[in-house]
Order: sequence, then C-alpha cells, then structure tokens
Amino acid sequence: MTNPLHDALYAPLAGQSRALMHLPGGKALSADVFHTMVARAAGALTAAGLRPGDRLALQVPKTAEALALIGGAIRAGVVFLPLNTAYTAEEVAYFVRDSGAALLIADPAQAEALAPVAQAAGARLMTLGAAGEGSFAEAMTAAPETAPVARDVNDLAGLLYTSGTTGRSKGAMLTHGNLLSNAEVLARAWRFTDRDVLLHALPVFHTHGLFVATNTVLLTGGAMLLHPGFNLDAVIADLPRATAMMGVPTFYTRLLADPRFTRELVAHMRLFTSGSAPLLAETHEAFHTRTGHRILERYGMTETNMNTSNPYDGDRRAGTVGLPLAGVEVIVTDPETGTELPQGETGMIEVRGPNVFAGYWNMPDKTAEEKRANGYFITGDLGRFDGDGYLHIVGRAKDLIISGGYNVYPKEVELLLDEAPGVLESAVIGVPHPDFGEAVLGVVVPSEGAAPDAATLEALLQDRLARYKQPKAYEILPALPRNTMGKVQKAELRARFAQRFTNGGPA
Repeated sequence: MTNPLHDALYAPLAGQSRALMHLPGGKALSADVFHTMVARAAGALTAAGLRPGDRLALQVPKTAEALALIGGAIRAGVVFLPLNTAYTAEEVAYFVRDSGAALLIADPAQAEALAPVAQAAGARLMTLGAAGEGSFAEAMTAAPETAPVARDVNDLAGLLYTSGTTGRSKGAMLTHGNLLSNAEVLARAWRFTDRDVLLHALPVFHTHGLFVATNTVLLTGGAMLLHPGFNLDAVIADLPRATAMMGVPTFYTRLLADPRFTRELVAHMRLFTSGSAPLLAETHEAFHTRTGHRILERYGMTETNMNTSNPYDGDRRAGTVGLPLAGVEVIVTDPETGTELPQGETGMIEVRGPNVFAGYWNMPDKTAEEKRANGYFITGDLGRFDGDGYLHIVGRAKDLIISGGYNVYPKEVELLLDEAPGVLESAVIGVPHPDFGEAVLGVVVPSEGAAPDAATLEALLQDRLARYKQPKAYEILPALPRNTMGKVQKAELRARFAQRFTNGGPA
C-alpha cells in the first residue's frame, strides 16, 4: 500500500527525535511528535466522516497543528483546500460551495461568521486556533493514529483556487505526483539537505510557503524555524539560527531598510530565494552589496508549482527568473497561433512537465482552453529567453496584479467599486510599489454631479474583500481612456500612474 506524498514527506519522521520545528516562544517539536500529530489528524478527519477524495477547506492560522492537519489530510486521502486567512466570509462561501467541501475548519474567532457559510454549503464546521485550541484540536488529541490510505501519483492531493480576470475563481487540481516531483526537483536544484534550517515566515495557504518551503524541508530531513508571519524583529533575531530563507520581495526590502540587517548577521547563511512577485533589479543589487549574497529568484504559479530557477551554482541574474528546472519544459509561443518563437522574441510562456496540474475543478472547458492536448499549460505570462537561456518575464497577458506576493484580479474589485454610490465606472490596475512590488490602484469615474471620495470607497470594500485586494489609493478621472473598440486602455493608465507610489509619492 502506497501513498506517494505521505511516504516521502511524513512516514520517514516516525521515531526521529531530532527537532523538526522550532516554534515561537522557544519550544521545539520533534519529528516523531509531529508524525504522531499527522496520524491523529488523519484519525480526526476520518472520525468527522471524511473519506478518500472528500474535500477539506481550511482557513486557519499558521501553526504546527495546521501543518499536521494538511499532513493528516494527505494520510487520509482527503483533498485539502487551504484558504487565505484574509478572506471574508463572503469569499470563503464561494470556495466551500464550489469545492463541495464536506468539512470547513476555521479559526475559532471566525466561527460565528463562518457558521452560516458552512450550513448553507452542507458542510460541517470545526475550529483550530493560533494557540492550538478549538474543536478540531480536541478531536486530534482524542483520535487514534489511523493508517495511511492508499493513493496513486495521479490522485488529487490539493485543490488551490486561482482566479481569472472574470472574477470567477478556478480550483487548480494538484496531484500527489505534481507536488512530489516539484519538491524533489527543488531539493536537488537548491542543494537542500538534513543539515538545513529554513527560516519559514511565509503563509501556508499559498504554493510558496506550503509546497516550495514546507515540502522541500520535509523531503530532505531538515528543520524549520516556524514563524506565524513576517515580523521584522523576529526574523532578524532568528536569522543566526538559519541556513536558508525563502521570501517574497517585500521581505527583502524590509530587511534592507533596517540597519541591524548586516553582512555579519547573515555571513553563515547558505541561500536566500525570492518569488511570488517580481524582484526589482535594484533590490537584488542592494541585497548583494549589503550582504554579499545574491538572491536566487525563480518562477512558478499555482497551476504548476515551480517552473524555472536561477542556478544555485552560476550566475544569478537580476531581472530574470533563470532556467527551466530539471524535467520541466518551458517554451515561448506566438499568443495567436501557438507556434514556438525563436530565442529572443517575446511571446506567451507555456510549461509542460510532471509539475503541471491536472486541470480546473469542474471546469473542463476552461481546462481545455488553457492546457493543450500536448500537455503544455498556457500560463498567461509574456516572456522571452535571452541568449543564455534565462527566462525574462516582461508582462502579463491578463491584468493580474501581484501585490506582496498575493494575486489580485482587477475585475473582482471593479465589480464592487462600480456598485458604489456616485461611481459611474472604474478600472483597477497595478503600479510599481517599493515595498509590495505592485500596489492596487483604483481609478474611478464619478457619476454626473457626484464626488466619491477615498474614505467612502474604502469603507465599502472593507468587509467585502481581503485587505491585500483593496486599493491602496484612488485616482478620480473624468473618463477612462479607451480604444476605437471601446476597450479600456489599462496600459495607458499604468503608464500615467507609474510613479504614484515612488519618487516620494504616498505609500
């Protein structure tokens, strides 16, 4: 009986007394204790009525228990659906309903707001909090250690939602084979071993923190310093204990802004990686000047995990996302014809390999539209290969905004802004931001005789969208620029407001 992810990531932990997770407050969790937590989480899920293939939605704080819950889902053959902790109840309702989740596990503080969500979707509600409290935590403590359920490399392990510009979220189906292959490739590419200690400050509802960071450490027998989030003081205090750190550009800009972050502080470090948002070349060079380390930038997405990486040994080039990873094929094609383009020409980035997802949940037409019959996935990103084979991402075919490592889809925000009193129409764009990479900017056209203000618009969105999706500022225009076909020219808006948050502008 095999269970690919469990066998590779969790089964080897049994009987190991070594510290696996160093937790806030100084407590350490051994590999064997964590293995027991995973086995009991599987038992608690089974006791809650979940069967192999059932979906589990979780919106919980980042803790060792949360990671054990995900491991327990894998052990029990349950498909896990991690949700951003910033999502509102209205947003969570869609994911629970669309996935057909049988169980929603939430922070106890959100239980009252999410109870009607679970009830409406016919799902059971349990809780798991930041201090390890809640009804599911109690169930884990009492549950027996159930045996792993047999799974195949093609069986679903996770369901991660990603949105399109229409605003309707799509569930990317990730298999055991998808996740395991990527962890194996990254472990080799980035030289992870059982001697590594990863400073883990990334969220675990996202591909980066959950699959790239956590799975790579579990696979290679290393340890992690588990931070609930990025706190500058805590990260600086823990860096002397780490050998590696994975982050988003925001992490590095905030470290560089602190005088305590010195070459001496990180002289022992082996690796810094960055992803989830573009790393400005200036940040890359400033980091090298300050520390002597070159940040290793890579490129991935929810549907594919990691596709390319700058080399561990070799030239890590600022402004590029490196070379295709082993076993992953990356091509650049003509967006109209799908024909592969010569090196140096800009086109659509397409990816094929064992890392590429199985398709979109209950959306066969969308899957067929974005995943070719030959296995190549059309990423929606535009790029080009330079003469040395490094991939440069030059833009996005869709209007996706990546702010602080999180995806923001303009249409979702625009639909709400267009409902606001006094707003005739709106356009939401991403513009450069020194801290977040990109910031969300709302451009609003008032109705005749109206004068909507930023405070009113902010209040409207406050409880309807996660904070990172809400515009950081607003611009009021008499009309939106359009082409002869009536399409709003967002490129023109981005160019016009490119300096909105730079050169001394508001942050």
